[in-house]
Amino acid sequence: MTYRHITLFLLIPLCFTSFAQRKAGKTIFILLDEQALHQSKQQYQNKDTAMVAQVNNLLARADSLLSAGPYSVTYHKTKLAPSNDKHDYVSQAPYWWADSSKKDGKPYIRKDGRRNPEIYLLHDGSQIGNLCNSVEQLTLAWYFTGNEKYTQKVKTLLQVWFLDADTRMNPNLNYAQYIPGLNDGRGIGIIETTGLTVIPDMLTLLQSSKNVDSGLINGIKQWYQQYLNWLVTSKNGKSEHSQINNHGTYYDLQVVDFALFTGNDALAKQTLQQTTMARIDQQFTPDGAMPLELIRTKSWGYANMNLWGWCRLAKMAALVNVDLWHEQTIDGKGIKTAINWLMPYALKQKAWTHEQIEPITYGTFTRIVRAAAAVYPDDNFKQYLKEHPIKNRLNDIN
Repeated sequence: MTYRHITLFLLIPLCFTSFAQRKAGKTIFILLDEQALHQSKQQYQNKDTAMVAQVNNLLARADSLLSAGPYSVTYHKTKLAPSNDKHDYVSQAPYWWADSSKKDGKPYIRKDGRRNPEIYLLHDGSQIGNLCNSVEQLTLAWYFTGNEKYTQKVKTLLQVWFLDADTRMNPNLNYAQYIPGLNDGRGIGIIETTGLTVIPDMLTLLQSSKNVDSGLINGIKQWYQQYLNWLVTSKNGKSEHSQINNHGTYYDLQVVDFALFTGNDALAKQTLQQTTMARIDQQFTPDGAMPLELIRTKSWGYANMNLWGWCRLAKMAALVNVDLWHEQTIDGKGIKTAINWLMPYALKQKAWTHEQIEPITYGTFTRIVRAAAAVYPDDNFKQYLKEHPIKNRLNDIN
């Protein structure tokens, strides 16, 4: 299946509603696991010892965030984009280093998997990361306690990042992951806004808060609509769309999420059917391996990250009646085959022989198996989850 360019008219929603008029009035989340969240609150209210401890830890983190931030791309700016606009997001490519054979080090050279500490001198990436984490933690604290001090802080954070004229981020990533001596920004940098997928579900959860009104929500949706338009029409957006590894996966993840959030079911469904499904043949082998991730210096991490992106896409696909979980090529490529390929390594039945310069961890794979176990009846999944039980339900709700 080949990709057909997404035409601009699809980007203009009739209204901010989305998937089947929010399923005839019912509150619907895009990625958040509503059942898991509801069960956690019930356990907390029933004074389940483990859940009380988890929520208390959450509340301690949320309380510390009340005095943190707010966050903005205009704060702590150490480098302006070539546009000279402080509202433009800027970041430096993490795996590119100064060339010691050159007097000025330029152009930089790539060292895959090895982060150049220079990237931390630019703060826009940490600012957006702090924003998304803070909004999530504070919203969950309100959900469990009903204390509006948390939502007042969320309101401030969202207004500063998305709405206030002096501090809002311009809805583009023209200058993300630039490489000194080579370019001013790359489409690959778009993966840095994946964290923004947490905001839509938090706003849905906050609909009954007195501090979150329709004006705030619609203003943020307008920002997301503008960013979505940039994603599918800009040079960098088209470049990232063309990536066939995990970058393509996470590009689709953002487009589908933001389209659903802004009421554009047509774009979400078209992306899944015409772009995401085509990636199955590009990314997986018939036995389930992901060659484009296995050649990386952190192969285990990248393979798991990519597959988790596929699981999240499959969850969203169900909202527009697309079954990505069971989509397979004629020769058997698909999500379940990929999980089964990784399973013997996760169960330590096989030794991981691909390059992995960091220690192997199993948190992401556990989330993958938990999501898949609800779809596929598989004894291996049950065995794995028995050996790797979920220790903190609050870390596993989206």
